Amino acid sequence: MTIWLDQNSKVLVQGMTGSEGRKHTQRMISSGTRVVGGVTPGKGGQTVTFEEDPVKVYDSVAEAKEATGANVSVIFVPAAYTKKAVFEAVDAGIELVVVITEGVPVKDTAEFYTYAAHSGTTRLIGPNCPGLISPGHSNVGIIPASIAPRGGRIGLVSKSGTLTYQMMFELADIGFSTAVGIGGDPIIGTTHIDALAAFEADPETDCIVMIGEIGGDAEERAAAYIAENVTKPVVGYVAGFTAPEGKTMGHAGAIVSGSKGTAQAKAAALEAAGVKVGRTPSETASLVREIMESKG
Repeated sequence: MTIWLDQNSKVLVQGMTGSEGRKHTQRMISSGTRVVGGVTPGKGGQTVTFEEDPVKVYDSVAEAKEATGANVSVIFVPAAYTKKAVFEAVDAGIELVVVITEGVPVKDTAEFYTYAAHSGTTRLIGPNCPGLISPGHSNVGIIPASIAPRGGRIGLVSKSGTLTYQMMFELADIGFSTAVGIGGDPIIGTTHIDALAAFEADPETDCIVMIGEIGGDAEERAAAYIAENVTKPVVGYVAGFTAPEGKTMGHAGAIVSGSKGTAQAKAAALEAAGVKVGRTPSETASLVREIMESKG
């Protein structure tokens, strides 16, 4: 079992005819993703060939969904057009919308996050995220399939794209059920808690890895949720133990103010909830390995 994405997922690529959309569509198809169409206004009726197979381009998400039965869309459009692209996907009733685009204005994100949440049908992941992968089933976004050659029983949720890749690489021999990069912007669609709940409910996920970073209180809220609702072992890592106070680090949401939002405070909250917390990514992977080996 996987969460939110499987081999039956039918994927649209909004912005497929652009350079980034085209490049990552090729990667997704190569890793087994069922890409059923692209969406670029004004280019409907054209096709783009990937591995000798033509993929049709549509003018709108609604048209593409009607023709293909798509239930997932991944967005590679420029930041200025991202809000419109998300609104269009929500209006078409797409169930999972993954926003890869970075640099989206927070005001725009707030508007399309609210729009998707009120739809009652669309789960939003991102923006500014690497997407999600269920190894051996489907890969939507920019996560390299080569670091996840096999499925397994570890669930991963991460704010950081690069740390997602590192954790998957270090534990590739054990394998992941699903890895979700939720993004680190101040407003995001799917949270740590959403993924924790899904992994807790997934009978084929035995251990959960949660990667956070400095800034905000998402990790503290996740810790409180874990303490009350999660029975599976959780291993955590918080990026930014050496970050200076008051300086934005990496993602726009990664800023420390006084004692709030520090890696130390987040780690303490997670440990109080029974989470084993690594001080480095490699130590975190070692903690996961110990748990999985103990399960046989």
